[in-house]
Amino acid sequence: MEKKNLDWSNMGFSYMVTDARYVANYKDGVWDEGGLTSDSNVVLNECAGILQYCQECFEGLKAYTTEDGSIVTFRPDMNAERMMDSCGWLEMPQFPKERFLEALDMVVKANAAWVPPYGSGATLYIRPYMFASGPVIGVKPSDEYQFRILVTPVGPYFKGGAKPLTLCVSDFDRAAPRGTGHVKAGLNYAMSLHASMAAHGAGFDENVFLDPATRTCIEETGGANFLFVTKDGEIVTPKSDSILPSITRRSLIYVAEHYLGMKVAERPVRLSELSDFAECGLCGTAAVISPVGKIVDHGREICFPSGMTDMGPVTRKLYDTLTGIQMGRVQAPEGWIRKIV
Repeated sequence: MEKKNLDWSNMGFSYMVTDARYVANYKDGVWDEGGLTSDSNVVLNECAGILQYCQECFEGLKAYTTEDGSIVTFRPDMNAERMMDSCGWLEMPQFPKERFLEALDMVVKANAAWVPPYGSGATLYIRPYMFASGPVIGVKPSDEYQFRILVTPVGPYFKGGAKPLTLCVSDFDRAAPRGTGHVKAGLNYAMSLHASMAAHGAGFDENVFLDPATRTCIEETGGANFLFVTKDGEIVTPKSDSILPSITRRSLIYVAEHYLGMKVAERPVRLSELSDFAECGLCGTAAVISPVGKIVDHGREICFPSGMTDMGPVTRKLYDTLTGIQMGRVQAPEGWIRKIV
């Protein structure tokens, strides 16, 4: 199989139309058999539920070319399960886990020529998503839905190395108490855009959202979970019912405990204790871990000892181990790697 003639090593993190995508439709209480299509356009009724009441959820994962030349995905079963959970909260029909995995395999195989080669620093980003396609004017769930999977090759999230980020404590709330903060839905990301643009306009890379009830504890950014390292080497991640359950964060916690022999704690993290940590990172599919060098709380700078030039030593070990598992350089736990080609 011949790869596309692309400059893989200089690819950006942006959308590119590929050969095939998967589409399945839900109507009259059942999913149709679904299949691949070459058409990248979505045609909707003007009154579709997604346009009127934002009934939509999505996932994000990647396909990799490993050291031995295989094409694999990383823990896609967890994406399937999380999407089913999201659908439950949004009153949408669940797309069955096995069908999700089969559809994923189909799309990646059909676009194998678009999967970047090993060592290029690029990967194939995979976006499964579902939305209300049936017309609805009253405030209620739609009767019809569409499930799709698109893929696009993307370059490394960082160009020229993982430069530590500078964050600011946001004046906005990302999610309401007992709301949908733990659901991977477009509506959560839409509300974060204004806050994100305000942060960028002030010269910051991203926001720090606090818990909406008391505004004293760290929750997450607009699109990533936090991971902290104490000065005695313990991993700490914030605990809250309104934090999205990141698959990358959960994988890093496992790596820390079972591969690196580190202590891990999931607990509320107070804004007032940030200066006690040695390292800070943001966890997500795009970059695995993005190092944070500084957090600014309304003019008060909290600088982590790991500095503003590179990842801290513990963050680096976590990053190298997890990416090693994804790329086939490190033995993976049972069931983490799904081989496609």
